Amino acid sequence: MTRGRTGAGRRPAGAVAALAVAVSALALLTGCSLRIEEASCGGGEYPVLAVNSSGSDCVPDGQEPADGWARYPEGKVPEKVGDKWDVYWSTRTLDENGDIVTLPEGQ
Repeated sequence: MTRGRTGAGRRPAGAVAALAVAVSALALLTGCSLRIEEASCGGGEYPVLAVNSSGSDCVPDGQEPADGWARYPEGKVPEKVGDKWDVYWSTRTLDENGDIVTLPEGQ
C-alpha cells in the first residue's frame, strides 16, 4: 500500500495568505520601516538650550531654566530627536538677548 501526502505539518493556504496580507499592511502603515522616534524630553519635562553655546537639556514642567539656559522660541521647539527643529538648533543657539545666532563651526 502506498501512502500519499496528507498535508500534515503544512499550513493551510488561507493562513499563509492572511499572514502575507498582515505583513504588507504593517509595512504600509509604518512607511515600510519600523522606525522608533525618541522624544526630546520625557513626560513632565520640556526642552531647553544652552545660551551662547551648543547643548540642550530637559527641565521639569513648572520650573524655570537655570542660569545659562533658555526656553526654545515658541514654534521652534524640538519634539523628537532628529526632527526639523532638532536639526535646526544643531547649528544655532540663542544669545544673551534672546536673538538666534549661528554657532561657531565645531561647537
